[in-house]
Amino acid sequence: MKEFQGFPARMDFTSIPNVFFSSLLPRITDMAELKTTLHVMAALYRKKGHPRCVSYGELLGNAGLMDSLQGVEGTPEEVLRSALKMAAERGTLVHLTLDKDGTSEDVYFLNTASDRQTVAKIESGELKLKGLTFKEQAYVEPEEQPNIFELYEDNIGMLTPMIADELRDAEKVYPENWIRDAIKEAVKQGKHKWSVVSAILQRWSVEGRSDGTYQRDSKKTDPDRFIKGKYGHMVRR
Repeated sequence: MKEFQGFPARMDFTSIPNVFFSSLLPRITDMAELKTTLHVMAALYRKKGHPRCVSYGELLGNAGLMDSLQGVEGTPEEVLRSALKMAAERGTLVHLTLDKDGTSEDVYFLNTASDRQTVAKIESGELKLKGLTFKEQAYVEPEEQPNIFELYEDNIGMLTPMIADELRDAEKVYPENWIRDAIKEAVKQGKHKWSVVSAILQRWSVEGRSDGTYQRDSKKTDPDRFIKGKYGHMVRR
């Protein structure tokens, strides 16, 4: 590694908000995100006029930034995409996808009150950037999930009247997503029986799940609901 020769006598400075050091920097653990965030701030600081934003293409052409992303897992382009995504999800940046001559252009604003207002105006069509128009994201209809009865038949076995009653009783005690996950867990174990699904649900009620939730925390209802229910003998307070 080439040794840094020190700062010159005369040089330019970039302004960084104090809140970056007090509130944001302690939360950033990914080095690529940190480097990208600082380069975006520097690029925005040097911009003139209003509104001020930086595009993915501009960042891609920033030799200093792209060189600093070398050696990280993935290509520098992939690392840059990932870093920008993390910064936007963290709330450091506001991301917009705009249309430029029929192609998508990703642009980034600093997440300030004034820039949020600017983004809102662009999205509403009140404000237009030269050569760029807001590109609305296509709405994708979420795929409808099968109900727990269909899920049981598809993965465990024939749905008999007795098993259907068991599932209805389980619905009264456990959240639906627990029942779905218990069916999947039973299949993963290679055990296609309702007794296995039921045992998994009972174990989660007592021991908790890997996500840290307990049955008593999963539904904000009567605190005695699970004591009174069919599987109450398995539930501790």
